[in-house]
Amino acid sequence: MFRHAGVPVHNVHVGVQVRAEPEDLVAADVDGAHWRLDVRIVADDHGHLDFGGPAVHGTRGKRFLYLTWGDLGSDNSFAMFRRAKLMLGEIDARLLGDAIESDLVLVATIDLTDACGGPVCGRVGPPALAWSLGS
Repeated sequence: MFRHAGVPVHNVHVGVQVRAEPEDLVAADVDGAHWRLDVRIVADDHGHLDFGGPAVHGTRGKRFLYLTWGDLGSDNSFAMFRRAKLMLGEIDARLLGDAIESDLVLVATIDLTDACGGPVCGRVGPPALAWSLGS
């Protein structure tokens, strides 16, 4: 059991926020979780990269992905209590270029547990988040 703001949360799940809803929920006590997202990388006329897709949030230059934590009710209702932000603009430009040129996918590896043993939240960066190329 996890406590959020002093209130017990019994059935913690995490998923990717697509538009306004969490998708592909995974129980928080599993050994690992995997999500596959459609994120498009496009360049404008000046060569600046931007990101798009149903799971991409934020404004140009400040795009990010959300991992959303919540209590899953017996009726499958989801009461969100925490989110983690993965900033797409902080991905190394060379890695992005390699992904585009090689037609490989970007893989984010994230530690879902914070220093206090709870669900990670807020803006997540290294060392808790690492980006790499995958197939």
